[in-house]
Amino acid sequence: MAVSRERWGITLGIAGVVLFGGTLPATRVAVGYFDPLFLTAVRASVAGCAGLTLLVLLRRPIPPPNLWFELVVTGICTIIGFPVFMALAMAHVPAAHGGVVLGIVPLATVAAAALVAGERPSLGFWLASATGAAVVMAFVLRDHDGVGFALGDLFLLGTVVSGAFGYALSGRLSMQMPGWEVISWQVAGFLPFSLVAALTMWHWQTLDHIAASAWAGLAYVSLVSQFLAFFVFNAAMALAGVARAGQLMLLQPFVIVALAWPVNGEPIRLDTLVYACAVFLVVFVGQRMRVRRR
Repeated sequence: MAVSRERWGITLGIAGVVLFGGTLPATRVAVGYFDPLFLTAVRASVAGCAGLTLLVLLRRPIPPPNLWFELVVTGICTIIGFPVFMALAMAHVPAAHGGVVLGIVPLATVAAAALVAGERPSLGFWLASATGAAVVMAFVLRDHDGVGFALGDLFLLGTVVSGAFGYALSGRLSMQMPGWEVISWQVAGFLPFSLVAALTMWHWQTLDHIAASAWAGLAYVSLVSQFLAFFVFNAAMALAGVARAGQLMLLQPFVIVALAWPVNGEPIRLDTLVYACAVFLVVFVGQRMRVRRR
C-alpha cells in the first residue's frame, strides 16, 4: 500500500511539474507588458478570489489556530517571494535559461524538507541532488561565458530559496489538511493585501495595447501557477514525501525549454538540451535513493 501511494504521488508530482513548467514562459511573455510587481499582485488577487470562492462554496471550516502561523509563512514564500523574484528574473534572462537554473530547486527543497518537514534523505539522495545542482551551476557559468552570475541569476536564486521553503512547508501542511485547502487558504488569506496592492498599482500600469498573449500569460500564472498546480503538487508531496516529490522538479527544464520555443520564440540550443538530459539522469538515479520519513 505504501509503495502504491508513493507511486501515485510520483505520478501527481510529474503532472505538477508540467503545470509549473509553463510558469516561466508565461511570466516571460507577461512581463513584456506588465510591471513585475503589478503582475505578482494581480496573479495573487485572481488566485485569492478563486480560492475564497471555492472555500465558501464547499463550506470548509477555518483551519485551527496552531496552523495559522505556518500558513502565513508558507504564503509569504509562495505568494510573494517566489512570484516576485521570478517576474524580476524573467525581465532579465530568457525563459530557457531560467528553466535550467531552477533545476537547483530540488536540492534546496531537500534541505528545506530536512529542516521543516522532518525528512531524512539518504547519502545517495544528497549526492544525486548535489550532482544536479553542480550541473545547473556549470550551465549558468557556460551560458554567461564563464563570467559568473548576472542580475537575472540573482533573482533566480531568490526564486529557488523561496520556492524550496514554500514547497517544503506546503508539503508539511498537506499532511494535516488536503493539499487544495492549503493553497486555497493561503491565497484567500493574502487576498486583502494582494487586492489593495493590485488596485494601487493599477494606476501606474499602462494597460493600453496589451497583447492577447500577455493576457493569456497573466491568466496562466494566476489560475494555474498560483492555484491549480498546487492542488496537484501538494497532494504529490503528501503521498510521496517532500524530498522525493520535490526532486522531480529537476525535470522542469525539459518542460520550460520545450515551451520557450513556441511561446517565447527562443531557439532550442543543443547545449541546453545536453544539460537538461544530464539533469534527467540525476533525477532517474535520485528517485531510487532512500528517503526516511517520520
